[in-house]
Amino acid sequence: MSDEARWYVVHTYSGYENAVAATIEKAAENRRMLDQIIEVKIPMETVTEIHDSQSKTVERKTFPGYVLIKMVMNDVSWHLVRNVRGVTGFVGSANKAIPLSEEEILTLGIEKHEIIVGYEVGSTVKVIDGPLEGFLGTVDELEFDKSRVRVIVSMFGRETPVDLDFDQIEAT
Repeated sequence: MSDEARWYVVHTYSGYENAVAATIEKAAENRRMLDQIIEVKIPMETVTEIHDSQSKTVERKTFPGYVLIKMVMNDVSWHLVRNVRGVTGFVGSANKAIPLSEEEILTLGIEKHEIIVGYEVGSTVKVIDGPLEGFLGTVDELEFDKSRVRVIVSMFGRETPVDLDFDQIEAT
C-alpha cells in the first residue's frame, strides 16, 4: 500500500509544528495506520549564527508553519491529519490536497535518491548531451548532492573545466 504514498504539505499554526508532527505520528500508531501515514517531517536547516563575535550552530525550521507528510491519501487518513489540533489544512485547492511533485521533493531534499555512476575522478568520459556533445574529457570532480560532475575537456588546445549533469556524460 505504501506504493501509493505521496508527500503532502500540511499548514499548521506557527510554533505548533513539533506538536502536530508528534500527534499525527502517535494517532497513526494508535489507530494502526502506519501503513497509510508513512513519515512525518519538519524541514530543518543547520545555520551558524554569529552574535558578538561568538558563533553558534542552530537548527532552524526551513518552512515555519508547515509539516510534510508521506501518506496514502484516503478519507480516513485525511480526517486523521485534518482533525489534529493545530492543523489548519492541507496545501491545495479547497478541500483537495495536492501532493508534491518529484521535482519538488528533490529540490526540498526530503528524499535522497542514491545515484550510482559508472565513472570516478580520473575516468575518461564522453559528453553525450549539450553543446559539447561528442567531446571526450576526464572527470575532475563529482558532486553527488547536486548531481553534477566537472569534466576537463580539451578545446582549441586548452584544458577547459566544464560542469555537467550526471546524465550528460557516459563512461568510455
